[in-house]
Amino acid sequence: MFPERLETARLMLRPIAPGDAAAIFDGYAQDPEVTRFLTWRPHVAITETEAHIARCQVEAQSKTYVLVGKRDGKIIGSFALRHPAPHRLGYGYVLARPFWGMGLMTEVLSHATQWALDQRDIWRIGDVCDCENIGSARVMEKVGLEREGLLRRWIMHPNVSSEPRDCFAYARSR
Repeated sequence: MFPERLETARLMLRPIAPGDAAAIFDGYAQDPEVTRFLTWRPHVAITETEAHIARCQVEAQSKTYVLVGKRDGKIIGSFALRHPAPHRLGYGYVLARPFWGMGLMTEVLSHATQWALDQRDIWRIGDVCDCENIGSARVMEKVGLEREGLLRRWIMHPNVSSEPRDCFAYARSR
């Protein structure tokens, strides 16, 4: 049900592949600031990135794409679409720090949201972000997702705390 590729004005999103490990490891997977609000710790060896890619590729209920710059062909992040229920989609994303503040993730999430809500059987797209992740909250708000509430002790962000963290829930439906 997931698209093979997505394309925005500045980026091509293609499925993650084993050959992407070095670019992901060098570009953002080992950066503690980038991985702060992710559910995995910064990678200390490329073998961790290779294992992450392998897990992404076998997950049946989601599809992970790498974000590739159209101008230079450089991998600068990743974006996952998740299908947790027949009528809705979720997502997750990460972007290398040199590309923060350029509107790239807003561009990606906006395109993915429109694609999702254009699908006949999809009625909702949404996900969560840590309450302290102001950048991610701004991305979702710029795309027109509504903050629906606060989920207490919802998700583990091991780079911030060993306890479950509070998250804001965002979504858009048709």
